[in-house]
Amino acid sequence: MTLSHPVNIQNKTMTEQNKKIYFASDVHLGHPPKDKAREREQLFVKWLDSIKHDAEALYLCGDIFDFWYEYKKVVPRGFVRTLGKLAELSDSGVDIHFFIGNHDVWMFDYFKEELGATVHYEPYEPELLGKKFYIHHGDGLGKWDKPYRFMKRCFMSKTLQWIFSRLHPNFAFWLAHTWSKSSRDAKGIVAEQFNEGSKEFIYLHSSDVASKQKVDYFVFGHRHVMVNKEINNGSRLCILGDWLYNFSYGVFDGEKFEVKKVSFNE
Repeated sequence: MTLSHPVNIQNKTMTEQNKKIYFASDVHLGHPPKDKAREREQLFVKWLDSIKHDAEALYLCGDIFDFWYEYKKVVPRGFVRTLGKLAELSDSGVDIHFFIGNHDVWMFDYFKEELGATVHYEPYEPELLGKKFYIHHGDGLGKWDKPYRFMKRCFMSKTLQWIFSRLHPNFAFWLAHTWSKSSRDAKGIVAEQFNEGSKEFIYLHSSDVASKQKVDYFVFGHRHVMVNKEINNGSRLCILGDWLYNFSYGVFDGEKFEVKKVSFNE
């Protein structure tokens, strides 16, 4: 797989003061077809391995899985390479944060118990390396994104979760992946475009928050576009792209935030 505008990734031995914070979203692990899904996971795991020497924290900003549902005693088949690498990072001291997205909204306590990860269901506003962040998947924010807000309320329904858990997993996951693929294919998406204005709910929400409080970096996924631009009051809006079309990630070194594409040169 050849990616444009490559950023070469290599392992480096870093001192503590050179630790970085990494961000990724919209990997959509398991999104069909199967061969492309496996290739995408292998690239993602390779990227995770490349950051292990200088990562202080890893923020996974939603839709890491194309679909995820934790039954009470069972978790989805597959993704062992990703889960194993995340466990390795966690065991080595990397602070891992998961944000639920609209594709993996049914994430409960598995990642907390198995990986020691923190799972976020709402926007998170930490101070990281001296800068104020506002982090979320990017769906259903503010007063604009009403369809996703309604959908999320439905999916968070305990009644709906109980009903879904009674479906046979083979049928449940087929149904979910079919919906995901048909929804994306119906839009004819090759790569999405960011158009600043009334339809960019993430931009509107970030500008509204920035007008009321100091935020250095707004970081989101969801839109499948790569954005790193200044908005109002000196804030920057950073959208992480995805691993379907862009193969991109975010990184903050304490001085600047970058949104980059990855390249693995043998």
